[in-house]
Amino acid sequence: MLNSIVQTQLKKIKSGFARPVGYPKTQITKVGVIGAGLMGHGISLVSSLNGIEVVLLDKTEELATYGLLKINEILKNKIDRKEISPNEREQILRLIYATDNYSLLKDCDLIIEAVFEDEKLKSDIYKKLKKDINDNVILSSNTSSIPISILAKYSLYPENFIGIHFFSPVHKMKLVEVIRTKETSLHTIAKVFDFITQIKKIPILVNDGPGFYTTRVFMRYVMEGMALLSEGCSPRSIESIGKKAGFPVGPLTVLDEIGLKVAYKIRCEIKKSLNKRMIDSIDGAWDNILDKMINQFERFGKSNKKGFYNYPEHSKKQFWEGLDKYFKTLKPLPPEQEIIDRLLFSQIIEALYCYEEGVLNSNSEANIGSIYGWGFPSPGIFEFINEYGIKNFVRRSQSLSISYGKYFDLPPTLNNVSDIEQFLQND
Repeated sequence: MLNSIVQTQLKKIKSGFARPVGYPKTQITKVGVIGAGLMGHGISLVSSLNGIEVVLLDKTEELATYGLLKINEILKNKIDRKEISPNEREQILRLIYATDNYSLLKDCDLIIEAVFEDEKLKSDIYKKLKKDINDNVILSSNTSSIPISILAKYSLYPENFIGIHFFSPVHKMKLVEVIRTKETSLHTIAKVFDFITQIKKIPILVNDGPGFYTTRVFMRYVMEGMALLSEGCSPRSIESIGKKAGFPVGPLTVLDEIGLKVAYKIRCEIKKSLNKRMIDSIDGAWDNILDKMINQFERFGKSNKKGFYNYPEHSKKQFWEGLDKYFKTLKPLPPEQEIIDRLLFSQIIEALYCYEEGVLNSNSEANIGSIYGWGFPSPGIFEFINEYGIKNFVRRSQSLSISYGKYFDLPPTLNNVSDIEQFLQND
C-alpha cells in the first residue's frame, strides 16, 4: 500500500506535471511497431485495446503474423476472465495489420522500434525508414539500455526521436519510461505523453544516460543476487530473501524471465557509455556467474527452459541441480537482514547517483518509477530513506561500503545527513 506522500506523488504524475506546457492535446490514431516479439506484440496489444490502429512489422510476414497469434492468445485469456467479449476481441484484432512492408508505416503518427538490444540492428532499421517517414512522424525506441542520443544520430529528424521504454509484460505493467535527449523537442515529448495517457499507462520523464533510470538501477537487484550466489549463498535463500525484502520475485527468477543473454547484452551496452565509477561498480564476481551460465553451461533462462531454474513441460519450475555442483553453498549463511540491506541499498544508492548526474528530474518520478517499473517495495526508492531514517541510512551505507565495496558509497553531493535531508525535501 502506498503511503500518503507517494499517493500524492502518483496523483501528481498522473496529472501530467512533466508534460511540457503550451502544447495542445493530441490523439494518436495509427502506430507502427517494428519487432513482433514479446515487447513488440505487447505494445501493439495495448495500443489496439485503446482503439489505435497498428501496423505490426517484422523482417518476415511470418514473424509478424506469429506476433499477432501471441496477441490473440492474450485476448483469449481476457475472454476467459470475462474482461472482454469475443466480439470485442475481433474488433481489437481488426485494428492490427501484420506485415514486413516498411512502406505501410508511411501514414503512422508514431513509430516504436522494439527489436533486440543491438545498435547495428536498430540503426539498419532507421536507415530503412528514412524514405518512408516525414518530419511529422515521431520515431522512438523501446530500448532498455542503449543511449537514445546514440540511436537518434541514425534518424533524419533527431528532434522527433525519443525513448519510450515499456516493461514486460506490457499489457500488465503500468509504467512507461520516456527518455529525452538534448535535441528532443518539447512538442515530441508532449505528444508521447498524450499517447501514454491514451493507452492508460503512467509516464515518467528522464534524461538520457547509460541504462537511463529504471534499467540502470534495477540491474543492481539482479547483480547483487548473482554476487550473493558467487559468495556461496544458497539459491533458495537468495530467492526467498528477495521476496522478504518486498520484491515480487527473487533476483534469479527475474534473470530467467528477462533472459540471461538479454541481461548480458544490457550489461555490455551500458558499459560502453559508463564513467570509471560506474564501470568499477558493475565489474565484479557476478560477471563470472553470468559468463558461466551462458558460455559454459548454455543456460539462457526461461526462453530455452534452462536458466537458474529448469522449466519442465508439464510441471513446476525447479532449481537447476548444477547450481549446487558449480556454485558451492557456504554455511552458515550471512544474516537475513544483511542480505536484505544489500539488495535494497545497492539500488537506492545507484538511484541517488542517477539524481546527482541529472538522469532523474524528481523524487516523484523516482519513487513511482521504482514501484511500478520493477516492483521496488512501497513506499518507493527515495521515500525508503525517510522511513529508514536519514542518519541510519548514511551510517548503514558506510558500513556496507566497508564490508562489500565502493558501490555502496554515497554520491559526493549526497553523502551526509544534511545534504540528503535537503534533497528529500525538494521535488
